Amino acid sequence: MKELLAPAAPAAPAPAVRSARRSPAQRVARALVYAALVAALVYMLAPVYILVATGFKSFAQADVSHMWQLPLGLSFESFQTAWQQVGPNVANSALITIPAALVSAFMGSINGYAFAKWRFRGSETVFLLFLFGMFLPYQAVLIPMVYVLQKLGLYGSIGGVIVVHCILGIPISALMFRNAFGGIPQEVIEAGQIDGCGFFGIYRRIVLPVAGPAFAVVLLWQFTTIWNDFIIGVVVLNNPRLAPVTVAIQNLAASDYVEWNVQMAGALIAALPTILVYLLLGKLFVRGLLRGAVKG
Repeated sequence: MKELLAPAAPAAPAPAVRSARRSPAQRVARALVYAALVAALVYMLAPVYILVATGFKSFAQADVSHMWQLPLGLSFESFQTAWQQVGPNVANSALITIPAALVSAFMGSINGYAFAKWRFRGSETVFLLFLFGMFLPYQAVLIPMVYVLQKLGLYGSIGGVIVVHCILGIPISALMFRNAFGGIPQEVIEAGQIDGCGFFGIYRRIVLPVAGPAFAVVLLWQFTTIWNDFIIGVVVLNNPRLAPVTVAIQNLAASDYVEWNVQMAGALIAALPTILVYLLLGKLFVRGLLRGAVKG
């Protein structure tokens, strides 16, 4: 009865409703963030603007002092001239990039699978030594690379460049696939072993079907890296007729005077394949990243 007559406890104060309006300091900070982002965007896109604008100019308009001005009219003459000089080299880059990216991705997937699911004593140390190739600059291996290619009879050929890029791409590909395959439950691997699957049987029936996002990331990465390479192509391929497009773009400036419009048009032609690949397959790349393809 006393409990019934006792005064009720005071109700807890209602939480203060947070005002939806931002304070002046918050608005200023937000404006500064947007201004910084816009400035960074302009800074990144300024070279692209100069590249496109100069490519559509005629030789008379392509002046360094007027590089920020828009072309007076769209002229495709520079693109025609550039394509006549670098068109065959675009085909050379495709012959180098496509098989090298596919082979390095396939070999990297096998190595990543081995390091992720077939652990052995000292495997971590071996893996670190295996990744040491990622940190070696190309200049450090040029002389032994040329010597080995000469002994194999591959120096000066497109096949030699493909072999070099396949080998150089294995460490980074293996790292990406190792992190991707690390999410596969070990129980699934053991179940495959109980069913009689060996190393390649588990790889083909269990690992490979779930490796699509990782392959998308690795192939796009390798395609961009190999297509944009310059030093391997210029060292191994001493024949301008077999050179990749990056070397051909450099050769456009090898004259008494520089045709800026032709050089810019050639650079745009060389960059177009990678731009199209990322525009068409960019979602797969992001999806592979989000699914842990390169998550360390």
